[in-house]
Amino acid sequence: MDAAYDSLRTFVEDFVNEPTTMPWGNRSLLFRDPDGNLVNFFTPAAPSEAAARPEAAAPSVEQ
Repeated sequence: MDAAYDSLRTFVEDFVNEPTTMPWGNRSLLFRDPDGNLVNFFTPAAPSEAAARPEAAAPSVEQ
């Protein structure tokens, strides 16, 4: 995702957000095309990156 962002920076003018790891485990990048359409690039985050985000962990259930 970060490599795609670096490549897109040369011609995309309107980034909505830079590469971000979402709580559900996707790495996402949002930008607008020249017509104003929202484009969402995403990919599963590396397991180590997703595990490093505490909010991405499943809640524990006490019995």
